[in-house]
Parts: sequence; structure tokens; C-alpha cells
Amino acid sequence: MTKLGLIDLQILHLGIKGNGNFNEKDIENSELKRLGIGRILDALASLKDRKLINLNNDGSFFITDLAKHTLWDEQIPTWVRILRLLEIRSCSSEMISDFLKKPENKLIDEIEKLRKNQLILMSPLRQESKIIKMYEILPEGIEKIKKIEEVGFQNDILEEKKPKMEIFELIEQIRKEISEEPEFNNKKSIILKLDEIREKLKI
Repeated sequence: MTKLGLIDLQILHLGIKGNGNFNEKDIENSELKRLGIGRILDALASLKDRKLINLNNDGSFFITDLAKHTLWDEQIPTWVRILRLLEIRSCSSEMISDFLKKPENKLIDEIEKLRKNQLILMSPLRQESKIIKMYEILPEGIEKIKKIEEVGFQNDILEEKKPKMEIFELIEQIRKEISEEPEFNNKKSIILKLDEIREKLKI
């Protein structure tokens, strides 16, 4: 897969928002204008050299199928595209939705699976009067991407990690011993806590 930098992502995202096309005016009205003309021209030339964008007859740009394949190909699992995006930059769920052009409510489950598999990390960030959940990729997530690029994702289905059965068996053993011990103090409270742990482990 072609690697994208942050500026690459921002430029291609303009094209995604414009149904595959963008022009100089779109760049001027975006955050990219802060970079200056020189850096923008260098970035556009680099994207063109890598066959990620090309020129329309009117001088505007269009993003190629190769570019769309990086983050916007529906044939690629959503969780893979989320990891690829987070490798480029940290994002909130709202930002992930915006970049990938998918409804936020259809991304939450995939984001949670990635978090529970310890491939991404969620960190609360205060913005003005509210807390935003920001997600960043972990080293395990980067390794996951490398593996996918080497062997493909067809046989790599993301599933929530299940705790080892030994943990479950140990909880059951403790629970049984407490239940059978008539003089054990705070028996009911401890059993309830063990039940809560068992439920959270979802075995």
C-alpha cells in the first residue's frame, strides 16, 4: 500500500469531499493554505508522481483509483482503514467519520474492537467545555498493518480477545470455595464482585 503523510491525506480528502475532484480554490479554502504555495506545489507534484492524483482538462485535479484504495475502498474492511488512518494521525471518532466518509454510528463498534484488541489507544482530551475521545495507533496496531500488507486481510478477521480459560476456572474455584465456607466474612459481597468480573470478561 502507498504510504500517505498528513499533507497527502489532507489533499486527497479534499478530492473525496468533492466527489473525486478538487481545484486550487478548494485548497485555498482549506487548512492547507497555511503551508504556503511552495509546499503545496511540492505535495501535489509528489502525489502526481506516485499516481495518486492526476490533472483534469480544466486544470483541476482528480484522485485516482490507487489513491482511493488506500482509505476509501469499500472492499477493504473498515477496521483496516481505521488503522491506516490512525497511522497517519490521531483522530476522534468524528474525525475518523469525516476522513473515511462513513457515518460515525457505523464506526463505533469497529473502533471499540480495535481498542479491546489493544491495537489503538483512547485518550480523553478536553476541548473548551467538553471531553473528546481521541484515538491513536499503538505499536501492535502498526505491526497489524505490516502483517496485512504482507499476507493480505482476507483471512485476518478482527475479533475481540477472549481471556484465557484458566482465569475463568480460577474465578469459579474461588467462588465455590467461598460459597462452601460457612464462616467466611463478607461472603455475599465477594461473590458479587467475582460475578461482576466474570461478566466483564464475557466468557
